[in-house]
Amino acid sequence: MMPPSPEWKSSLSALDRYDVVRKMPASDAIAVEQAAYDTSSTRDEYDAACASAAREPLPLHPDVATPPPDAIRIGPYQGCTFVAEGVTSEVYRAGDFALKVITTSHRSMEPHNPQREAKILAMLRPPCIPLLDVFRHQGHQLVLRFPFMPLTLSQLLAAGPLSKQRLRAIFTDTLRALGHIHALGIVHRDIKPSAVLLSSPSGPAFLSDFGTAWHPELSAHSEPAADKILDIGTGSYRAPEVLFGNKAYGAPVDMWGFGVMLAESICSPPVPPFESRPVDEDGNQLGLILSIFKTLGRCAPASIVAQFQRPVAGSQ
Repeated sequence: MMPPSPEWKSSLSALDRYDVVRKMPASDAIAVEQAAYDTSSTRDEYDAACASAAREPLPLHPDVATPPPDAIRIGPYQGCTFVAEGVTSEVYRAGDFALKVITTSHRSMEPHNPQREAKILAMLRPPCIPLLDVFRHQGHQLVLRFPFMPLTLSQLLAAGPLSKQRLRAIFTDTLRALGHIHALGIVHRDIKPSAVLLSSPSGPAFLSDFGTAWHPELSAHSEPAADKILDIGTGSYRAPEVLFGNKAYGAPVDMWGFGVMLAESICSPPVPPFESRPVDEDGNQLGLILSIFKTLGRCAPASIVAQFQRPVAGSQ
């Protein structure tokens, strides 16, 4: 059995540790902070170790660095460390930047389309995540460069409930981002806590993950407005109109995801209000529909159809 943590560790919250990581310029800041946390016997030792790492200057040029053993080079950036992966991409940290490397060997795998994603991102402004530039790695892999954000809303919620002030700031930024893209006719289609990036535990927040976004002009050829792909969204955040097969959905699917995130965030502990089975399990969509009915109540089928077929401004 492991001995209990020293008292100073018990007083250090996950959000405190995230704040420390954010102040470190090193690409391996998380590993550096973890080492300080594991080896320090007092809070003073921990603070001193982290302060020393925070004082280390960040290389001014991407080639000037001492990369970690598992780091790789991407384009002109050395010392790139793995952060996360998705269906068609891998994300790496390179100092102050996040590099999204498109890994799919095909031009697109609808609704995932990296070329369309880059074009959509170029149209947007904060609080959507800024696209800094696009380049090719080894002559063929598309790479999108963003400012690096050390946190996601998903990570914050995993650490426990957030204060009303913090929630208000994060969700105000997210709502502003949705208002911006919806005014352009864009539907994000995958609103979830991990798509909300944060520069610190208190914000500002940035909306990211536009890999499956729909645009009224850029998507028109492969997905007409009235015949959109239904295989969108993630888990509990999927909207009812998609589950019921309405291909003419629009911006309300994003607002549903936003509402589910908000409901999750105000719970203690934070949990989604609806249950969703893994996507590879049979009956996962039916299970989510039943969970929605169980939580919110049922209404007559005719009312459901009328609600989902009603035109929505800006969704065409």
